[in-house]
Amino acid sequence: MNQHESESIIESALHEYKAGIGIFSEKMPGIAAKYNEFTEECFKKGALSEKDKQLIALGISVNTQDEYCIIYHIKGCLDCGASEEEILEAVGVTAAFGGGAAMSQAVTLVLQAMEEFQQMKH
Repeated sequence: MNQHESESIIESALHEYKAGIGIFSEKMPGIAAKYNEFTEECFKKGALSEKDKQLIALGISVNTQDEYCIIYHIKGCLDCGASEEEILEAVGVTAAFGGGAAMSQAVTLVLQAMEEFQQMKH
């Protein structure tokens, strides 16, 4: 897989997720509204920063191998100012807990998504 193909996979996954959330919101507006309200409250700055919360969510996503959430939370980490070192350290801790499956996500999808989102900023 070359860099262009991996970039289109990352971008495509974000679009698929956003489209799916939109369809679900149309079909189940009450559930979607409550879910969105809950998650927005959970990710607000509190005792933990928004960046810390995104790093936690990324670690959980890597451990559960949820590729859509890995991509979404890589973007969230970068948008909240997380450095490459912070992201890689967070997924390293995740791999220490989650083993080989978590490490395989860390060294593939996490690196691909991080690279693509960083390129989009420039």
